[in-house]
Amino acid sequence: VQDMIRITVQPELQVVREGTRVSLTCCATGPPGLVYQWFCGKQEVPGATAPELVIDMALPPRQPAWYICRVNCGATFAFSRWAHIQVEKSSSPSSASSYCPTMVGLQILQQPQPCRLAEGDTLVLECRAIGNPPPQYQWFRNHCPVEGAQTSQLQVKLVTTAERGSYSCRVFNLFHEVWSQEVDVEIGEGSRQTSVVPHAAWDQGFLAHTPVPPSSTPAATDKVALLMGNMHYQHHKQLKAPMVDVHALSALLRQLDFKVVSLLDLCKAEMEMAVNEFLLLLDKGVYAGLLYYAGHGYENFGNSFMVPIDAPSSYTSAHCLCVQRVLRSMQERRTGLNIFLLDMCRKRNLHDDVIPQVGALQVTANIVFGYATCADAEAYELSQGELSNGIFVTFLMRWLLEDEKITVLLDKVAEDMGKLEITRGRQALELRSNLSERRALTDPIRPLGLDESSARNLQWAKAHVLPESRHLHFDCGATVQLGFAAEFSNIMIIYTRVVATPKDMATCDARVTDIPEELDVDLKYTNKESPEEVGSPLAPTWSLDCPSCCLYSRLCGLQKLQQDLAFTICLQYRYHGMDDFVEERQTVSVGKPLIAKLNLQ
Repeated sequence: VQDMIRITVQPELQVVREGTRVSLTCCATGPPGLVYQWFCGKQEVPGATAPELVIDMALPPRQPAWYICRVNCGATFAFSRWAHIQVEKSSSPSSASSYCPTMVGLQILQQPQPCRLAEGDTLVLECRAIGNPPPQYQWFRNHCPVEGAQTSQLQVKLVTTAERGSYSCRVFNLFHEVWSQEVDVEIGEGSRQTSVVPHAAWDQGFLAHTPVPPSSTPAATDKVALLMGNMHYQHHKQLKAPMVDVHALSALLRQLDFKVVSLLDLCKAEMEMAVNEFLLLLDKGVYAGLLYYAGHGYENFGNSFMVPIDAPSSYTSAHCLCVQRVLRSMQERRTGLNIFLLDMCRKRNLHDDVIPQVGALQVTANIVFGYATCADAEAYELSQGELSNGIFVTFLMRWLLEDEKITVLLDKVAEDMGKLEITRGRQALELRSNLSERRALTDPIRPLGLDESSARNLQWAKAHVLPESRHLHFDCGATVQLGFAAEFSNIMIIYTRVVATPKDMATCDARVTDIPEELDVDLKYTNKESPEEVGSPLAPTWSLDCPSCCLYSRLCGLQKLQQDLAFTICLQYRYHGMDDFVEERQTVSVGKPLIAKLNLQ
């Protein structure tokens, strides 16, 4: 039985302010009848027999508090990890933020250490940090991101001399960024003495500190990407791949320090407003493209058109967005590099014989077009059940993180696509470019000035702020945790979890109701007991950040919100010895989440 008890959610260390409440969570799987008991040090916490422990830190303890949870079934048991809670006074600099007073900055608790290894050894580097929102990690070797190294511990087995170099870790969350110290890793008998080089101090603001590259390396003042995918067309064939493709590219581009806005299923007005907001992020030297679009499209007279989901059955250029017009607007912002990746068909539209007057483009040697297919040809997606990738992105993902000139990178994608039998003679990548410099997606960022960068960061951050998790207290004595997760910039998950009930209550659950009608919400995909039931094939990605034992609801089309998002939490419960259910309701308003803050309507 003991082998069957497995801790699936471990409590995490936290830094909190004096007078606030903090919650720790421990979840386990095993035989029926698991019993939880929390301890503070060696002492049982009275009444703390639920997976979540809520602690009121009205008075700071003299010593940091250590908590642990025991999960048992009869005489057998398993313990969670120890969780350290540090309480700081409100005036403490490490708990203050110049951007948002409810956020806690990042602080590195454990720095990586230099090491000398022999070939065949295992390399282990650790960088542990605390912060709110929780920190994310990206390891770098010789100032280049290490693919897949996105946890606090970097482990490489059976090292060779290829792994020697200078390592550092970028720790970041939505509002802050801090770098670990840079350490040397020597491999082989001829390695020199290791040394530690301080890399960067804790940066309280948005402005990132980036390792200083060689002077010959091109640099950007910032890197920005807009990713749009249209799937659920009102009058045309439905697509599957744009959701998966946009999500995959978002994750990869963030590893390259791009600011990414990812949107699904936009009508024409929403696409136009999204592009306008995207242009606000651009300025001189910014790597303005990447602009990626996946969905229906066409090409007439050398101009490419992106088709919104509300386009009529016989659409023309008047119903669509012209890519060349977007490029002209980007040139007006004096961007350093304009990249368009168009994952759409380029067949001629016989319903449209109008030649749009785009206007003269500037002569700049910084434009790259990567078309998923050739002129007058179609683009295809690979059908793999619910998860389908487009042919283009399937191969693009293999090379996107490579430190190569962007045109060289796309050439490699084209070569790989040409080897695929099922599309040979039907789809081939086409590259158009006038790029004169060696510009790569991996180029480092060198901001020109604090004011410009801060304004861009603020504009971008507005579209990525989730509502804060909260606890709702009902008259019956039950407590409900309300939390949020983002799938895309315009798709949000709401989850509810009952964390405390009176002893005489037999059953209790909390459901989300009265969701605004303007949102794209299918009621049969609300209040589901597992993430996989909400109708999204991407559930395994965002559900990692959600606690277990919840009810999940998926809200799409947040760009349609014209008022603050308000909904009702309906608590239904039944007491022991009673057959009838009792109901309590609370109305919750969470402001405008994610992309809704930009008022695209």
